[in-house]
Amino acid sequence: MSQRVIISTHLESELVTALAECEHDKLFVLTDTTTQELCLPVIKNFYSLKHIQVITIPASDSHKDIESLMMVWKGLQEGGASRHSCMINLGGGMVTDLGGFAASTFKRGINFINIPTTLLAMVDASVGGKTGINFGGLKNEVGVFNDSKYVILDTEFLKTLDAENICSGYAEMLKHGLISTEAMWEELVSFDLANPDLKQLQRMVGDSVKVKERIVELDPHEKGIRKALNLGHTFGHAFESWALKRKPILHGYAVAFGLIPELYLSVAKTGFPTDKMRQTVTFIKEYYGTLNITCDDYDELIELMHHDKKNQNGIINFTMLGGIGDIRINQTATTEEIKEALDFFREG
Repeated sequence: MSQRVIISTHLESELVTALAECEHDKLFVLTDTTTQELCLPVIKNFYSLKHIQVITIPASDSHKDIESLMMVWKGLQEGGASRHSCMINLGGGMVTDLGGFAASTFKRGINFINIPTTLLAMVDASVGGKTGINFGGLKNEVGVFNDSKYVILDTEFLKTLDAENICSGYAEMLKHGLISTEAMWEELVSFDLANPDLKQLQRMVGDSVKVKERIVELDPHEKGIRKALNLGHTFGHAFESWALKRKPILHGYAVAFGLIPELYLSVAKTGFPTDKMRQTVTFIKEYYGTLNITCDDYDELIELMHHDKKNQNGIINFTMLGGIGDIRINQTATTEEIKEALDFFREG
């Protein structure tokens, strides 16, 4: 993997190191309206950034679209970017996904560095080379695999986050724990998410990123074991798309909700221990609440699951677990079983 991940202790000097390895004639920083206000001030007076051009797009996942992508291309073009320019994506997953896609396609590809500012982006979106935009009402429908040169993780930025966004990122960490080791899972389900200790969280973020890096290195283009990272996402993406038409929810909440029916299926079909499923579900319900779906929504949710990019030949593809760290990819379930899992999600 060409990407280097730095767990930051001194952001300014680490950025100097990263920029020295990304030869550039011009330097751009991509922010959204939120990170322009809250996060750009942290870095904009660094000496190494004295000649930056800032491109700003509207915040939120609803703007992770072709219009915002065109704004970035236009900003690069009008700023005189060449193939030797470099862009720093400063923001959450929406900025790192869209910025990575813009950089990967402008002039057939310029260097980019990700500085994720949300917990979700730190442990998920900024690592692993997935870039893209939503299109035609579907999440991440258009994009490419391309690694940033560097990812710099600095938990200082987490001080700008509200509790909801901390929870959102934590759901991906919970998933990483489930596909990794009992010790990691144990720490995650006993962490006080209501009053997070940022020092402890920084170490946990480092551990979480290592899980993802290890899997991505084995399978950069999602042909096999990388599907482990899809745990919670088959139901989760369906919940997210369903909510988008009603009252949008954060990606991590969708993943946390998706873990519940997928762990239920894992108990029923691949022997995941019931007590560990219950402990995880209790943790999720305590911090994430629930999603108010009814039986009448089942057909729409199943239809949305049919759009998942990991499906083959129209068969819905799940990642399940036989135990913590015991990953079973390419699992299937009948419509009846999926509906049972949704019943459990509502009533369990």
